[in-house]
Amino acid sequence: MQGAVVRPASNVTSGRLFVLDLSGGRVLSLNPDGSDLKTIVSEGRRHPDGVVVDVAAGHVYWTNMGNPNANDGNIERADLDGGNLTTIVPLGGTFTPKQLQLDKANGRLYWSDREGMRIMRSNLDGSNIETLVQTGYGDLDRRDAKKWCVGIALDVEGKKIYWTQKGDDNAGEGRIFRADLEIPQGQDPANRTDIELLFQDLPEPIDLDLDLTNRMIYWTDRGDPPRGNTVNRAPMDAEPGDRKDPEIVFTHLMEAIGLSLDIRGGRMFLTDLGGSVYSANLDGSNRKMLLAAEGNLTGIAYADLPTSL
Repeated sequence: MQGAVVRPASNVTSGRLFVLDLSGGRVLSLNPDGSDLKTIVSEGRRHPDGVVVDVAAGHVYWTNMGNPNANDGNIERADLDGGNLTTIVPLGGTFTPKQLQLDKANGRLYWSDREGMRIMRSNLDGSNIETLVQTGYGDLDRRDAKKWCVGIALDVEGKKIYWTQKGDDNAGEGRIFRADLEIPQGQDPANRTDIELLFQDLPEPIDLDLDLTNRMIYWTDRGDPPRGNTVNRAPMDAEPGDRKDPEIVFTHLMEAIGLSLDIRGGRMFLTDLGGSVYSANLDGSNRKMLLAAEGNLTGIAYADLPTSL
């Protein structure tokens, strides 16, 4: 926070949620108990989907899917109060960008591109756009939802990237993959040999988040009950022969989408297209509805923001 008076840095923080409304094209901000709801950006129907917060810089970034049938996705940024709206990745710099993640230490954004069928990254200013994984090319491949990359999560210290490939609705074709953050030398995004299949035969895995302290991966899964419209978790590092079925920790969502973990607080926050925001403990207990019927909600990000002295 800038101003004429320079004060000592405060170690006191206050949690804040940032949520995207797909139908209204809005970026929302609220307290973790659901109070103090604000619309900080309202710019029309560009179909926002993934959101991250750069606390140190005071920025919120989000993806806009645009028209799923057109190569017109982009990424934008604003101050935490919605000011200074800036285009980071221009229209067509990505096809249909979905979940977004921040690697602050290395100054990068990572995202999944659904109809682009790829995992991408750029510098925080939108420069140096790269494709890290390519699952298909062209209109024919684009019709195959098994090639659609949707959710994404980062283990920067472990130098790994995780992502979901959704599959058709209720087809049980969903998968979760892992690969190195860097393409192996001499290889390309379409023919990497380091890609590892972690989970398969899932309903429709969407967004991801990681509990790196306890080495657990969490994800939302759409589709029909009992496995669909849930939040699931599983150990990140189990060997292929020792991987057990994912544990369902949250049920009865209405088109599950967004997920963000507050590891320090031992809780998770999630959204669905029905317009609800929920909180719960990481094991799914202490379930609370924070918002209801608030448009069609997609991405969500929790951030610990410094409070003024």
